[in-house]
Amino acid sequence: MTAKLSDKQRSRYSKHLLLQDIGETGQQRLLSSKVLCIGAGGLGSPVIQYLAAAGIGEIGIVDDDRVEMSNLQRQVIHGGKPGLAKVISALEFVERLNPDVIVHAYDERISADNISMIDEYDMVVDCSDNFMTRYLVNDACVLHNKPLAHGSIFMFEGQVMTILPHVGPCYRCLFRDVPSKDVSCDEGVLGVLPGVIGVIQATEVIKHLLGIGETLVGRMVYYDALNMKFDEITVRRDPQCPMCGLHPEITSIDRRSYQD
Repeated sequence: MTAKLSDKQRSRYSKHLLLQDIGETGQQRLLSSKVLCIGAGGLGSPVIQYLAAAGIGEIGIVDDDRVEMSNLQRQVIHGGKPGLAKVISALEFVERLNPDVIVHAYDERISADNISMIDEYDMVVDCSDNFMTRYLVNDACVLHNKPLAHGSIFMFEGQVMTILPHVGPCYRCLFRDVPSKDVSCDEGVLGVLPGVIGVIQATEVIKHLLGIGETLVGRMVYYDALNMKFDEITVRRDPQCPMCGLHPEITSIDRRSYQD
C-alpha cells in the first residue's frame, strides 16, 4: 500500500474518493498496482490512457512497432510523431497525463523468450493484433496464474473477456486451436472501435484490482458497432481444454509452438 495521498492526489482522484467502492483505500491500491499492457496500438491506446488517468502506479508497455500516419485514425495517444517507437510515444503521453505513474517501456515484440516479464505485474492486458500472440499470452498467464483482460477487434466488431486462471475459462476453452489465417487492420477498422473495447478492458482491470463489481470471468462481451449492439456469450471451462482442462497438454511455454 502506498503512503497517504498528497493534496494534489486528493484533487486529481477526487471523483474516485467520492465512490464508496473505491475511496482513499481503493485509490491507494491502484497507485500500488502494476499492470502490463501488451501492445500500444489501437486497443493499447485507450487502455494505457485510462489506466494512467486512474492512477495505476506502474504500467509496463510492450511493443516493437513505430508510429505511422495510418495509425493516427485510432491510436489516439500517438498524435503527430511518425517514426517514433510506440512505447516511447506512449511513455511521453503518460508522463504528460499523470506524473504519478511509472512507465516501463519495452521496445520489443512479446515472445516465448520474454513472456516471463508478466511475473513482475499484478495483471496483464492483451492488446495484441494477431492470434499467435493472443494464444501465447493466454497460455503464459494460465501457467503463471496471472489475471488477463483479453480484447480483440476486427473491422466493425470487438470482443472482451476477463480470464482468471483456474477459476474461470481461458481463451482456449472457447477457441482451442490457433487459426490458420490471421486477421489484421489491413482489412480496415472503424477508428472509434478500439476505443470502446479498450475502455471496457481498462474497466475490467480496475474492477479486478479493487475487487469490486462483477468482471467478465466466464462471459465474453461481443460488440457490433454497425448495429450498436452488445451481446453476452456465456463461456464455461472446457474439461478437454489443452491449457486448463483436467488433463492439460500444454504445461510449459515451448518457443517452437509460438512462432508465426
